[in-house]
Amino acid sequence: MTDEMLNNIPEEEDNIVELTDDDGVVSKFEYLATVPYDGDEYVALLVLDEDGNEPEGDDGEVIILKIEQDENGEDIYVSVEDDEVSEKVFNLFIAAMDAEDEE
Repeated sequence: MTDEMLNNIPEEEDNIVELTDDDGVVSKFEYLATVPYDGDEYVALLVLDEDGNEPEGDDGEVIILKIEQDENGEDIYVSVEDDEVSEKVFNLFIAAMDAEDEE
């Protein structure tokens, strides 16, 4: 994953996000949640396969990216360099999903 990926805002009906990395490679993700942490916002995305489908079983990979704004005020997703921050945000995401499942 490169340092910066541009975000095409997901359509609410499908929650699919296409991100383009610095090399022009487009990857598809399913938007899962926005997670606030320490004054910043992060996004949890499920990595989809080449055809845009969810992985089978429990093989899904969730990535955490920080939401920032570029010079034009557009949202961009940026890789989280600090593993500790990424882990804390992921744990907050899991806790929120567990709480939602309990309801």
